[in-house]
Amino acid sequence: MLINGVFEGGGVKGISLAGAVQSAQDYGAQFNRVAGTSSGSIVAALIAAGYRAEEMKSIIEQTPFASLLRRSPIFDTRWIGPAARLFLKKGLYSGEALESWIGTMLKQKGIRTFGDLPQGKLLITASDISNGTILVLPDDIRRFGIDPDKFEVAKAVRMSCSIPYFFDPVVIRKSPVMSKGMRFPDQFVYIVDGGLLSNFPLWLFDGERTARGGDIIPVVGFKMVGKTEGEPSRVKGPLSMLQALVETMLTAHDERYIEQINRFRTVKIPTLGIKPTQFNLSVQDSTALYLSGVAAGTEFFSHWSTKLYDEQLEKQKREQRRKLTQTPPLTPV
Repeated sequence: MLINGVFEGGGVKGISLAGAVQSAQDYGAQFNRVAGTSSGSIVAALIAAGYRAEEMKSIIEQTPFASLLRRSPIFDTRWIGPAARLFLKKGLYSGEALESWIGTMLKQKGIRTFGDLPQGKLLITASDISNGTILVLPDDIRRFGIDPDKFEVAKAVRMSCSIPYFFDPVVIRKSPVMSKGMRFPDQFVYIVDGGLLSNFPLWLFDGERTARGGDIIPVVGFKMVGKTEGEPSRVKGPLSMLQALVETMLTAHDERYIEQINRFRTVKIPTLGIKPTQFNLSVQDSTALYLSGVAAGTEFFSHWSTKLYDEQLEKQKREQRRKLTQTPPLTPV
């Protein structure tokens, strides 16, 4: 059963995605191409590199995610330190530890750059806040004069996971050819979390077929839900306000779109009230998230088939055509 998988972002809640992948593989799903945003890009990259769900579970159990939050001791002074780092570095934490961690995992499978993967196997989204556009990596890295095949997968994952204000943005310098004649500050581009613009890019693989004129390859999205079950964010000052703002951004994207027209191709995973930036997860919480993903994936794939997918996709298209024909004409001003 060949599918294209799209994995939503959601900080540490992405652990649940690995559980859903376990169920998909148990039901015979094979990932043709994969895409992800933020923590979803980690899962997508590991799948593209050849990791099975069981291996991802082992990685999760062995990784203390709080260890990915690094900053120099000078910025650890209470209140003043984090605020100073945010002002100077534009983030509370460096993303270097995250990049190193995912890079190590990929190298164990012989993957460093996108050129080490089959062409088009992996897509990662990020947000170019300098130009206000979404980046679909690796191809869009050409905008800055960089060869997509030579671009490191771990760097793309770090870009996609750079939660604004929480992690430092990734700064890309345009190639000498592209930056010729530019002022020095204009030669740099700031990249942050792909969830800023689209946290669940189901559209990336729409309409793809097995061969020219062949069968449509189903697109299955893996989405985390139940985001409002936890305690409300308490805003006590500028930093807590920024954290609440970012968490709202990460959890509110694409909700209406998914609910209305994409239920038939979305695995919806309850995340037990855990917040995206809750990096000090206990082993019990990590396990609970993983098992939640397993249960959600089992529920979805036990009632799913390519035939049902094709029927629902055609129904979706008819509904979209109906809405277009019912759109009232614009009234001249």
